[in-house]
Amino acid sequence: MDDTRILLAHGNGGRLMRELITDIFARHLANPLLDTDADAVVLPPLDGEVMVTTDGFTVQPLEFPGGNLGSLAVHGVVNDLAVAGADPRYLTLSALIEEGLEIEVLERLIASFAAAARENGVAVVAGDTKVVRRGEGGGLYLSVAGIGVKRARAPLAIERIAPGDVVLVSGPVGDHGIAVMLAREQFGLSGELRSDSASVLPLAQAVRDLPGLRFMRDPTRGGLATVAHEIARACGHSVALNQMAVPLRPEVVSVCEMLGYDPYYLACEGRIVAVADAASSDEILARWQALPDGADACLIGRIEAGDSRVVLETGLGGRRILDELEDDPLPRIC
Repeated sequence: MDDTRILLAHGNGGRLMRELITDIFARHLANPLLDTDADAVVLPPLDGEVMVTTDGFTVQPLEFPGGNLGSLAVHGVVNDLAVAGADPRYLTLSALIEEGLEIEVLERLIASFAAAARENGVAVVAGDTKVVRRGEGGGLYLSVAGIGVKRARAPLAIERIAPGDVVLVSGPVGDHGIAVMLAREQFGLSGELRSDSASVLPLAQAVRDLPGLRFMRDPTRGGLATVAHEIARACGHSVALNQMAVPLRPEVVSVCEMLGYDPYYLACEGRIVAVADAASSDEILARWQALPDGADACLIGRIEAGDSRVVLETGLGGRRILDELEDDPLPRIC
């Protein structure tokens, strides 16, 4: 039997499955609450309002500059809790593994998942593994649920957004989408750009006590433009983004110009888009810019009374509509 790759037998409930769980998953994810022989575990009481989220993760390639599927899965769930005003506490992990995946690759990804979980102070308390036939998966899919405790003092709610509020972003947008595309080399392009995949928990914790903070969201699939459309639909007003204010790395701009992509629709995995009253904007920027991942934070737009739409104010003084995303120019990026 091939002992370097995943076999269907690794998912049959027998010895190979037990060894896979023990030697890779349990070894890297070990903590006092994780019991791989139990069908369910008891969690300690939580000292506050409980919040829960769940997400699925797939990316090609599985490893890319700045991250991999393992760390991406932790960051994605931690970030969803963080922008909702919660501190993450616990995760569950379900792994769907494709027959033929190199065991060495699987171990690297799970080790990265475990390291990211430790960095964010969360424990994996339950999990599951399944093996699908060769050709029926993308190497590895991860499904993760997260449990956290609400800590935000501000009543974060998209419905609180009103005309006169401002839109801020914690750093350059589009890095993840372009980094993953370059890693595929599908257009004969390569570069040094790294994904922004990271935890936004420190950024969220830094501002969540401000009463003028209305809303936070991490702009993953669909990017900045999609978050702006969510805001416009919820509040019934226009979101006006300033093209010259939106931070973009030169590499992202260059690739987008060559291939005809719009950077406002590219996924980020380590940024926050926030809406706040105008009086709070300077304080939010100061707190973000004091942190390593918020050094390039910017005020990028405002909420205007009127129709529910998203407009981009161009560098030439014009305005163009940013339509809601329909096609998927970069599939399987998160």
